Amino acid sequence: MNGQPHEDTDNHDTPDSDRDRDTAHRPETPRRLLLTTAALAPLLAGIGTTVARAQSPDPAPAADPAKGGGHQHEPVQPVATTPADWQQVARALGRQGAMAGDEAYNTHFPRGDLEVVSYGVTISPQLALGSHVAFVRYTDGSVLAMGDLTVTEGELQEVTDVLQAHGIEQTALHKHLLAHSPDVWWTHVHAHGRDPVAIACGLRAALDRTATPPPNPRPRKPIDLDTDGIDAALGMKGSDDGGVYKATFARREVIIERGMALPRGLGAISAFIFQPLGDGRAALNGDVVMVAEEVQSVIKILRGGGIGLVELHNHGLRDEPRLFFIHLWAVGDAVELARTLRKAVDATNVVSVRRGEHGA
Repeated sequence: MNGQPHEDTDNHDTPDSDRDRDTAHRPETPRRLLLTTAALAPLLAGIGTTVARAQSPDPAPAADPAKGGGHQHEPVQPVATTPADWQQVARALGRQGAMAGDEAYNTHFPRGDLEVVSYGVTISPQLALGSHVAFVRYTDGSVLAMGDLTVTEGELQEVTDVLQAHGIEQTALHKHLLAHSPDVWWTHVHAHGRDPVAIACGLRAALDRTATPPPNPRPRKPIDLDTDGIDAALGMKGSDDGGVYKATFARREVIIERGMALPRGLGAISAFIFQPLGDGRAALNGDVVMVAEEVQSVIKILRGGGIGLVELHNHGLRDEPRLFFIHLWAVGDAVELARTLRKAVDATNVVSVRRGEHGA
């Protein structure tokens, strides 16, 4: 539900403008320590240069809060690509992805092998049981990959070891559901480097440690929900996403990650997914993306509407502005739940996005 990119915005909601230290008594460093440090310097300088094969150094200098946007230099920008540019990545991953907008290539790995039950509800893969990863190319020739993997508790540690061995960072580890069986975890991944195929091979190696099934397209069924009512309550048009109804909102700000500007919505969306349960009722899962000043208001709104909280945490390590996510859960009348969600949306700086502008 996160890490999925968005490009354009809803026509009815336009983004805001693209925004003397005293040294007299300092103790003298012992001569032996200086000599030892000098001798070790070449060794220390080489540590870490060969392990993280999928990672490369930061593409921009450290942030300077005194300058506009918190950066000494303009962030590196993403470039437009096409599916043809990512065919080697598709082969390495073992399945085709699709463009989400013009800049991000997104691939999904639904966990159709899992039968997960939470509070009596059998969770569909589209509601909360899917891995995904997005690839973005930048003007400096580097590539960024972001996403999250759905893994069982029994798979988690080995997947972690494989990701680390391939230099792929884990930036969050958490759950999307409350009490559920079997236990499932979500680990967010991040990799930056010059070789997208190497990154894809590392991700594939990690996925191969899970029981994630091969692609298995399923015929779509009508959604047994008052989707017009949900749309009216949310103030936007949602979409059929494989038997569930989904609405997404992206942060208006440009999000910067280690000096790179992320495509709109990549790692920065609020996603609300409704799984039909009959009689207008739905299981609601998803998350709200916020900056720190918005968190408490959103919590009050969600709880005031009877929506349960699952997690409050970060998905990234170096995002600017710093983003927080509340994962949520509820079972009830879908339209009433949507009305509460709209209040939460109104408390955050987001804009609705249309079908085809996101990858999940």
